[in-house]
Amino acid sequence: MPAIPATSVANLRDLGGLPLGAGHSVRPGLVLRAAQLDRLDAAEPVVAGLGIRTVVDLRTEHERAERPDRLPTGARLLVADVLADHLAISGLPPAARLKALLADPALAEEHLGGGQVRKAFARTYRTFVSGEAARAAYRALLTELGAPDAGPLLFHCSAGKDRTGWAATVVLTLLGADEATVREEYLSVNTAVRQAFAPMIEGFITQGGDPDLALDLIGVLPEYLDSALDEVAIRHGSMEAYVRDGLGVPDSVTGRMRERLTAGVG
Repeated sequence: MPAIPATSVANLRDLGGLPLGAGHSVRPGLVLRAAQLDRLDAAEPVVAGLGIRTVVDLRTEHERAERPDRLPTGARLLVADVLADHLAISGLPPAARLKALLADPALAEEHLGGGQVRKAFARTYRTFVSGEAARAAYRALLTELGAPDAGPLLFHCSAGKDRTGWAATVVLTLLGADEATVREEYLSVNTAVRQAFAPMIEGFITQGGDPDLALDLIGVLPEYLDSALDEVAIRHGSMEAYVRDGLGVPDSVTGRMRERLTAGVG
């Protein structure tokens, strides 16, 4: 299982071991995903043992300022703000405002009640594909993964489910994972995210918040991912074309990434 039982990092997962077909799999220990690292304990044995050399932070400036990352020992930080072109905090998608929305049921209901939350996430996921800042951020991540001297890399956002979930989808698809594997990995974070946000969900409901709205906010749904995949299909026709033409990542970089991250080749 890719989940890593760290106590100081929520939703920490190694994509290593996931099947890629033809006897291949993702090489363990090289590409990891997580929620924010504001409580990371670099001395925690399971964390220290990962040997992480690069952390890619997909969060907004506001999120980074509010809860700065604590880096693993010896790791460098790369900021790749997926939503940098959403300048006003009030205009940020719900993926970047989870804690504020869960702390204020009236605000959440006003902006996202009546089924609006799912539509908002669907719009955000399309932005992951077509937004200028998002394209730059995901290009930076893939470039790091395809660097000849790259070591273990961890990428994350706030909850580790939306911006991070799309990143994992792109990486796994490029490596050759089938649709079932990609979707299973995308949806598998729901349990960990709900555990991490349990106190906030309880407080939200206690204040009169809609339980279904809370779960739609902190979870991921197949329809969210479908929106991004549809945007890829409409604009580029395939994931490979999206990465090459939409993100501007050369085939040579993608090739190196596949060589580095694929086990069982040869």
